Amino acid sequence: MDTVSDRRLVALLRRYGADEAERVSARIDPLLWNDVLAVQLEHRSVRKFLPEKVSEDHLRAIVAAASSAASSSNLQLWSVIAVTDRERLGRIAELAGNQESVRNAPLLLVWVADLARAARLATRRGRDLVNAGYLESAVLGIVDTTLAAQNAALAAESLGLGTVFIGALRDHPTDLASELALPDHSFAVVGLVVGRPDPAEYPEVKPRLGQDVVLHREQYGSGAQDAEDEGVAAYEDAIAQFYRGQGLPDSWSERVLGRFAAPGALGHREGLRQALLQRGFGFE
Repeated sequence: MDTVSDRRLVALLRRYGADEAERVSARIDPLLWNDVLAVQLEHRSVRKFLPEKVSEDHLRAIVAAASSAASSSNLQLWSVIAVTDRERLGRIAELAGNQESVRNAPLLLVWVADLARAARLATRRGRDLVNAGYLESAVLGIVDTTLAAQNAALAAESLGLGTVFIGALRDHPTDLASELALPDHSFAVVGLVVGRPDPAEYPEVKPRLGQDVVLHREQYGSGAQDAEDEGVAAYEDAIAQFYRGQGLPDSWSERVLGRFAAPGALGHREGLRQALLQRGFGFE
């Protein structure tokens, strides 16, 4: 398969499975395809890397892509910390569920919602950061940071590197802030491990929910409920095969309910609100 149409269909098959891929493909012009879409549809979480370092050139290119993400009112309320020191990575791994992908990371990028820069500007000009205590300010910082991190992941993958996001950095936010010397009014939102994927353990593309489930028009629930239910059922079948291949429990619905309907499932993150308050983020 060497035509644009063939490459597009293969990518859709990996992302959605056969039935949904055919439906999506039929609704997209066969020539509507480019290298950016190809990289995006090939995304997978890589947790095993070769030991080689990520070069400074690669790091700078990745950060340039992050800086090109959208930013609310151009406030640029984010920073990123590049961590390569093996001892520090080991300590961070312990704070993030002892994940080996963190402990052995060629490069860990810690994405920080950063209102500390605004606080320093206010101090220099003799003003108070009176709006930092509002929920909107926390949301602004987290959204800006997340957009930058996603741009960085796409850039890294376009350069032939692998990535995996590490949400478990939020398990012990106060200890992590101390490890990284984060100032007040800053908070580590997510980590991103970057490196050269180990070809011996290169994961498959994980199936996603079909478009009839996630795509609404004009108003939420604009599609037929039956179509959405059928889409979720079809996804359960597709993801079950993937999970079984990974040696994981095969019910996606139970995975969702296990996170949101099981008391105590959030673990240490149940204290996240208090940790954010201590770091100068508010919820008014």
